Amino acid sequence: MSRTFEDLVAEAESVSVDGWDFSWLDGRATEQRPSWGYQRTIGARLAGVSAALDVQTGGGEVLAGAGKFPPVMAATESWPPNVAKATALLHPLGAVVVAAPDEPPLPFADGAFDLVTSRHPVRPYWSEIHRVLRPGGTYLAQHVGPASVFELVEYFLGPLPAEVSRSRHPDDERAQAEAAGLEIVELRSERLRTEFLDIGAVIYFLRKVIWMVPGFTVEQYRDRLRELHERILREGPFVAYSARSLIEARRPA
Repeated sequence: MSRTFEDLVAEAESVSVDGWDFSWLDGRATEQRPSWGYQRTIGARLAGVSAALDVQTGGGEVLAGAGKFPPVMAATESWPPNVAKATALLHPLGAVVVAAPDEPPLPFADGAFDLVTSRHPVRPYWSEIHRVLRPGGTYLAQHVGPASVFELVEYFLGPLPAEVSRSRHPDDERAQAEAAGLEIVELRSERLRTEFLDIGAVIYFLRKVIWMVPGFTVEQYRDRLRELHERILREGPFVAYSARSLIEARRPA
């Protein structure tokens, strides 16, 4: 028999959402992965530099699995629970985690790094990226693209303005990076199918990715959650599409 709405809600509300590990969703949600394989891509680059920085590292899970670190490996993170988790995970591998706000300035000297990486930064501060890269250095990151998982977001919030849907558009990010003095080497974008198999997966996702439905609580959206639970039981998984961009930019030598 299907689990009850209340059981699924109670379970999803009680589980920890610290870090950037989504393994709790195994068997409850699926997300198509970008064709470029971000973790593998940055791993190949880390092996060839002497100093690298991972910005907004979360709990450090992605960086930890990227392979061998260069002699100097640093990461920044703003959320205290993630700072602690990333430190415990990355320090034994040879990386230092610096507690720093997402906003500028980054706590490093000009030209400190050969490579700067970031997976899903809240916002890329292009001038700061340019500043901490040495001449000839590279920024290599996977960004969330425009209108990502908006099928789910708009289910709760209703239709959003066009300017909100366009936010994070890769064409705009290209222009912003170039305005900061960076050269775009590669920019690729994909839309990827995502399925939520039960309402617990939806709740966990919205608790963890807090900017999707700002201020989300089960209590506030209980009626909509119950309607979605019944829809999933009746029609099958809720389908949405995530947007991802791979961007490589270089500071001119």
